[in-house]
Order: sequence, then C-alpha cells, then structure tokens
Amino acid sequence: MPSTKTLWTGVYPAATTQFAPDYSVDADATQAVQTALVDDGVDGLILLGTCGENNSLEADEKRKILAGAVEAVGARVPLVAGVSEFTTERAVAYAKDAEKIGVDALMLLPAMVYVPTTEELVTHFRTVAEATSLPIMLYNNPPAYRVNVSAEALEALADVPNIVAVKESAPDTRRFTDLINRFGDRYSVMAGLDDVALEGMMLGASGWVSGLTSAFPRESVRLIAAFNEGNIEEARAIYRWFMPLLHLDAEHDLVQSIKLAETIMGRGTERVRMPRMPLSGKRREDVIQWVETCKATRPCGE
Repeated sequence: MPSTKTLWTGVYPAATTQFAPDYSVDADATQAVQTALVDDGVDGLILLGTCGENNSLEADEKRKILAGAVEAVGARVPLVAGVSEFTTERAVAYAKDAEKIGVDALMLLPAMVYVPTTEELVTHFRTVAEATSLPIMLYNNPPAYRVNVSAEALEALADVPNIVAVKESAPDTRRFTDLINRFGDRYSVMAGLDDVALEGMMLGASGWVSGLTSAFPRESVRLIAAFNEGNIEEARAIYRWFMPLLHLDAEHDLVQSIKLAETIMGRGTERVRMPRMPLSGKRREDVIQWVETCKATRPCGE
C-alpha cells in the first residue's frame, strides 16, 4: 500500500544496505536500519542509492531489498527506489519491477560508466519514465557521475508528466536559484549534498536527501523542522555542530564513512562490498573522532 504522505518534503536518508559476515545481504539488519530511521521521524527513505551500494548488488538482491522495505515500513513514509543501471534496458526492467513491488517513487540516475551527450541523457530518462507510472526524481551529481543534468536537459524533459523532481548534488548552490528561476514549480528540488543542505533549503529546496542522517536522524529531522518553523538560530546551531560529519558526504569514501558512523551509533555495521573497503589508518581515526565528538555533544539527546 503506497504511503499517503507528501513526496519530496522533509528529510529522506539514503538508507544503507547491511551485509552479513559473509557479505551476503542481511535482510533482517537492512529492515532494522530502515525501521529505526522511520521510528526516529524521517519523512521518507531512499532505497538503493549510493549509500545503499546499488551497483554492488545483483538484480535479485535489489528486488528483495525493495520488497523487504515495503514489508518493514509499509505506508508509514514514502519509499523511493534508486535506479542505477548500466543500460537503459536494465533501468526500464528495474523501474517496472520496483513499481510492481510497491515503492512510491523512483530516483533515476544517468546510465552508469558511459558519459552521455545531452540527447542520450534525455532519451535515457524519457525511456525509463515512459515505462512506469511512478513519480520520478532525477539525480544530478556531476562530481560523482561525470554527468550534469543541465537546464537544457530539464527543458527537454518538461513534457514528461511523471518526472517531477530533481535531487541537486552539485556543490554550487547557485543551481538551486537558477533551476527555480527557470522552471518555477515545474520540478521540486531537493538538496542532495549534506554540507550544503541548509543553504539549499534557504534557497528554496523542498527537502533534503541525506547521507549522515543514517547515523544522526533526530538531529537531521530537527534541523529541517527548525528551519521550517523559522527558528534559524536553532537550525544554524545544529548545522554547525553537524558540519564535520556532513563534509563526509562530499567525499568518494562517503559510504564507508557513513557506515562507520552508523556502527559507532549502534545502528548498523560497517561492512561494505568490494571494491569498497572499510576505512583504515589516519582516515579511520579521524572519522571515529568526529563521530565520537558529535555523539558526546549531540543537541537532541539520546
């Protein structure tokens, strides 16, 4: 049963996929992570995004994780499935299956590895959108995927009724204003990079797709709630407290860092599938110190 809550508003953590000691998917632990986030007040879940290690999973594993999330949290919050495939054909098949499984929406990425022209990018997005009735949020992350979902691409897709939102993860916050100026309310725009989340909200983002929320959900929820209430001083104080960790979301080892933070906070394990490997050496020491400092000084209590 789909969620009745409003899409694209509030805090949507990019939930992690949990692995057993043999690196098989731990379905129970993955559901436990998802349920705990919902219990702590998040407004939606991104399933199988970057933090969900989408491209490290087999096709059947992805479908089982989506079905497990529908089973675990049902209609409590909107469930958004990441669509991150190597070919358009595979993306279409996955989108169709995700709709059958019962998720509420899709987060659609460019096809992986290949860097497309604008025409190819638009055709990929349009083809997937036409294969499903689910609402779709396009994911723009040029640093990670070497593809920019340009204003020209969004203009070319404006006639596709179920492409309704953009997750904006470009570090240049001018994008929020430029997109809203050009398209008005045609697309909801969500802040997609943790360390510019508050700036994005101030510039008109409707919500926040977050990585570090997986470790500190209550503070993330309160940050956005304080902003929406007009309590800018409180929002700024939480943001400043959080910033050493929020910077981790902009690094290439964000998944390992977020999973380590989850482990420290008792919310999961740091197991990742290769080619990713757990943090080590000075980097690991630094992340542990930052998480422990935030844990000891958290503004929203246990």
